[in-house]
Amino acid sequence: MKGLFPIFKRELLAYFRSPVAYVFIIIFLAANAGCTFLLGNFYNSNQASLENSFLFHPWLYLFLIPAVGMRLWAEERRSGTGELLLTLPVRTSVTVFGKFLAGWAFIAVALVLTFPMIITVHFLGFPDNGPIITGYLGSLLMAGAYLAIASFTSALTKNQVISFIISVNICLILVLLGWGVMSEMLNAVFPVWLTDVISQFSFTTHFDAIRRGVVDFRDIVYFLSIIIFMLMTNVVVLESKKGS
Repeated sequence: MKGLFPIFKRELLAYFRSPVAYVFIIIFLAANAGCTFLLGNFYNSNQASLENSFLFHPWLYLFLIPAVGMRLWAEERRSGTGELLLTLPVRTSVTVFGKFLAGWAFIAVALVLTFPMIITVHFLGFPDNGPIITGYLGSLLMAGAYLAIASFTSALTKNQVISFIISVNICLILVLLGWGVMSEMLNAVFPVWLTDVISQFSFTTHFDAIRRGVVDFRDIVYFLSIIIFMLMTNVVVLESKKGS
C-alpha cells in the first residue's frame, strides 16, 4: 500500500480547502436536524432515541454523497491531473483506495458533527446507547457504499453532472428495492422467491436492522462487499482508460 497516505492526505486536505466542503457539512447538518425534529416528529414520539434520525439517512445520502463523489475522478480528468496522478509510481488500486478513504473520512467528519443530537437525547431521557452506536456504524458503512458507487461513476466521465445523475439513479434503485411498494410491483412480475432475493440487494433492507440496534454480520458484509466491488470496478475502468 505504498503511497496510500500521501494520496489520502492530499485528497482530504483538498476537501477542506474548498468552500464546497463546508457547504456540504452545513446542508447535511441542517437537513439531518430538520428531518429528525420536523419530519420525524422527534418530540411527539416521546422516545429518547435517534432511530427516526437514522431513518432519513438513506434519503439524505442519495443526493449529498454523489455530490461529494462526483469530483473524485471527473474533475481530475477534466483538469488533466488524472493522467498525471495515474503515472505516479503507485498502483492504480492504491490511488483509488486513497481517494475513496479521503472522501469517506470527510463524510465521517460530517457524521461526527451531529453529536449535539446525542447530547439532546441524553438531556431529554435515558436512551439505549447500543442502537445509537450501531446506527452510526451502519450509517457510515452505507455512506461508504454510496461513495464507492459515486467514485465509480466519476471514473466513467469527465462531466461531474453526468456522474452525479448516474450515481443518484443507481443508489435510488438500491434504496427502493427494499420498499414494500417496490416488492409488490416485483411480485406482479417475478416469483416471490426471486423478489425476496432482489430485495436483499437493497440498502434499506440491510440498514434498517442496524439502525434498530441489531448488528447482523451479513449486513456488514453486504456494505463492505458493495464498497470493494465498486472500487475494483473503478480500478478496471481507470486501467482501461490508461491503456487507451
